[in-house]
Amino acid sequence: MLKTSTRLALICFLFVSYFAHSASIYDNIKNTKISLVLKDASIKETFMAIEKSTKFRFAYEREDIDVFVTINHDGSTISISDLLLQVSEKSGLRFKQINNTINVYRSNNPEGATEGTLRHFKVSGQITSGEDDLSLVGVSVRVAGSNIGIISDGDGKFELTIPGKSAKLVVSYVGFETSKINVDPSVGKLRIKMAPDLKNLNDVVVVGTRFNPRSVLDSPVPIDIISSQELEATGQLTLDQMIHFKMQSFNASQQTVSDATAHFNPADLRGLGPSRTLVLINGKRKNPSALVYINDTPGKGEVGVDMQSIPIGAIERVEILRDGASAQYGSDAIAGVINIILKEEAESTTISGFSGITTEGDGLNFGFSANTGFELFESGFLNLTTSYKEQEYTNRSGKPGKDEFLNVEGSEEWIASNPDLGMIVGQPDMTIFDVFYNAEIPLNSRSELYSFGGVTLRQGTSFALYRTPYWVPDPDNIFHKDLEEYNGFHPTFETDINDRTLGLGIRSEIREWEVDISAVSGSNTVRYHIGQTMNPDLGRQSPTRFDAGGYFFQNFVNNIDLFRQIGDFNIGFGSEFRTERFEAFAGEEASYQGQGSISFPGIRPRDVVAENRNNVGVYTDLEYDNDVILVGGAARFENYDDFGKNFTWKLNTRFRPFRDLISIRASASTGFRAPSLHQIYLSNVQTLISDGTISNQGTFNNHSPVIRELEVPNLTQENAINFSIGIALQITQGLEMTLDYYDIRVKDRILFTNEIGSDGDPTTTTALEDTLQSYQVTSLKFFTNAADTRTRGADLVTTYKDIALGQAKLDISFAANLTATSIENAIRTPGPIAAAGNEIFNRKEQARIISARPASKYHLAFDYVYNKMTAGLSFTRFGEVIWKHAEDPNKDQTFSAKIITDLNLNYQVSPTATFGITIQNLLNIYPDEVDPKNDPITNLGGRFKYAWEVNQFGYLGTVVSARINLRFS
Repeated sequence: MLKTSTRLALICFLFVSYFAHSASIYDNIKNTKISLVLKDASIKETFMAIEKSTKFRFAYEREDIDVFVTINHDGSTISISDLLLQVSEKSGLRFKQINNTINVYRSNNPEGATEGTLRHFKVSGQITSGEDDLSLVGVSVRVAGSNIGIISDGDGKFELTIPGKSAKLVVSYVGFETSKINVDPSVGKLRIKMAPDLKNLNDVVVVGTRFNPRSVLDSPVPIDIISSQELEATGQLTLDQMIHFKMQSFNASQQTVSDATAHFNPADLRGLGPSRTLVLINGKRKNPSALVYINDTPGKGEVGVDMQSIPIGAIERVEILRDGASAQYGSDAIAGVINIILKEEAESTTISGFSGITTEGDGLNFGFSANTGFELFESGFLNLTTSYKEQEYTNRSGKPGKDEFLNVEGSEEWIASNPDLGMIVGQPDMTIFDVFYNAEIPLNSRSELYSFGGVTLRQGTSFALYRTPYWVPDPDNIFHKDLEEYNGFHPTFETDINDRTLGLGIRSEIREWEVDISAVSGSNTVRYHIGQTMNPDLGRQSPTRFDAGGYFFQNFVNNIDLFRQIGDFNIGFGSEFRTERFEAFAGEEASYQGQGSISFPGIRPRDVVAENRNNVGVYTDLEYDNDVILVGGAARFENYDDFGKNFTWKLNTRFRPFRDLISIRASASTGFRAPSLHQIYLSNVQTLISDGTISNQGTFNNHSPVIRELEVPNLTQENAINFSIGIALQITQGLEMTLDYYDIRVKDRILFTNEIGSDGDPTTTTALEDTLQSYQVTSLKFFTNAADTRTRGADLVTTYKDIALGQAKLDISFAANLTATSIENAIRTPGPIAAAGNEIFNRKEQARIISARPASKYHLAFDYVYNKMTAGLSFTRFGEVIWKHAEDPNKDQTFSAKIITDLNLNYQVSPTATFGITIQNLLNIYPDEVDPKNDPITNLGGRFKYAWEVNQFGYLGTVVSARINLRFS
């Protein structure tokens, strides 16, 4: 890790680079000074030297330039206007500045010169709405490929002087389609009518409906929109953490010392777990990750989408549907849908650089992002994004000064020198590189080909428990030489993650039907390496780094969707075919031989998996909407080739008695989630050392003979029913509020059990113990449909935009979420396990789905804009979370609510450059510390200062970041 001084120097470098860039921004040729050495330079060479040193460009005809005229200058500082005066005196040329263009002409009267001589022409016109022919104020009119532009006045009129003999105007306005118009001196007064474009309106969404896009207030179900600018303003590095600090009902806190889970961060909506939120890209299903979260974190036993694999630089906005949508989209959409819309920009290039560090001096992060776009075949586009990010680990471990977990007092010599017991507890090292694209190509006036995709490569290193010298000996001198003092070793858990997405489709209009045919492929690979450890069974031949194997998941999704409008009726139907594949591949033999590599034995050949599954779904979607009353319904039938058939339905309605003033909405739906291939086929037997003895702990897949002997039923789908009712108000222009209540009941929820082992009585042998002994394991875990849960809550979102404060504007937003989950019926325990007196989902595991996420979350934000400066101040209150002991309620602990304050400042010093500073967790707030209550297992003998099994917002403390954004047209 770099020293603190080096990290601070890097951030200072960003400041210096920024101001160095700002120094190259000029107003006009009279006050812009340069220092050039010119020796017998031609006029053209002089122009080129000025262009190279400034942002100015020269517009001229070759025949006007006398090639025999030479210019000399000694390098002293001179204004551009004085230098051009010398050129004028020698050549007779005249110059006139228009924006950043210097027009060159031959005339003694520049004001009276002809259009052809001046090398520029004027264009004027009026811009109106194509719907009602009303004048549009503030429309952007600019010359493509330049900084020349203007906005329309109160009557929708504009006048623009353009250098050269022809140009392309780009006319754009929020809520309307962008127009591109070729102009030249022969063009008279323009009359531009702009067509509405709901697809790109900031408060209009496409998720939740296959028909016309709707505004957030007009939707029959609750939806949130978060722009890429809002996400970046959080200062977070990954998409999941950005949404975590912007969205009231979304949680995704950083995990630690949890093997591969520390590199993914389980994320969910409304506390329903990662598996019950569907993620889309451009409206198409995104593949889940290859990882099952099997460690003691929120989301344990579930599978989610790798949210860190989608670069923020490629994202235009994120739409979040907070309602059940299985009838529309299929499996997983029980809690809601997150739709990630990629950028379509084809006119500009954006380059960003950033760096940040905690006030503790660790966790340095830095990187860059670049986004650019190109026009394809007039109305098509190609948008490209690439980014690179790097973060260093942080350490917030405890310093107990003794080791109660292993019953070693602080008088032990090694502990005296290492009161933190060698631990590193915090965010992992991480390096991320990605490339994404989004493209559309017109095929004809009614059809277009579209495609999107990307590749993300991520490498991470986290840390396991430090193996102290009194815990794990080194008799074979793997980590020390003879006569040297042995200090133990710190195993690392290293991941190589590769996530790929590729989508291709055609949209067309055929006999009044909108047809969308698409194919999307997605895959996620996680490969493990275990470093700085050993396999004791290999003796002196043991490596210190092991290839431990890994997992792979891939799906192919093919869709055909058709919809049309007939009066006030919308009709849609379609079909989806999806194939999935899950693989587990073995590590090298040394990683699993004997007891395997310490901290994480490699995947054994007997646990290798290569399984496929297919499913076919068909749906219909009907809707009646006369602007006042909307009534909609959807139905979907799916057939999986492993667990069978499923039918879901949805009804929703919206009533607007006073049009935009008030909207009352409600929905009822059924949902389902198919058991993932991971949960069906994952198996693993780990050899562990506990209390000086060797024991085997097994995770057995659902088809294992062990599971059959214990009468565990086959995994099947979870079924849900979802009710919601809400109201949306537009109290006044700019002031909006939505309030929604929801009730979600999940039946046959899939659980990952706690460890199930012997009853500890050597005088008796139960059927369970017979099974354990026959398979040579001391405890086991498995997946099973064993619980029914109910989640109730409410979401409130209020925004007040464009509050005038003199020449400044202020936006205020407040969002709140209240959620409570309960287990409705008794956990269904298989007979042989119940007869042995064991439980499969103890208090600790139940708390993981009931109270590991905040029961409440409030977000208050102020965004202030004044001239070139913007400032954002936000307060996020994370409600309390409760950790429960597996057996003793007296050892439970409640971690109190905390408020995190974030500050974001940006200043635009030129049309191309913006500089920003973000301070996350301004007041340096940390969660409550763990109180072990005389149980050293709770915090592993003081190794953990803060809880890792329940985690509201992480424990980085204050992070200061700087960012530079450059935008070029």
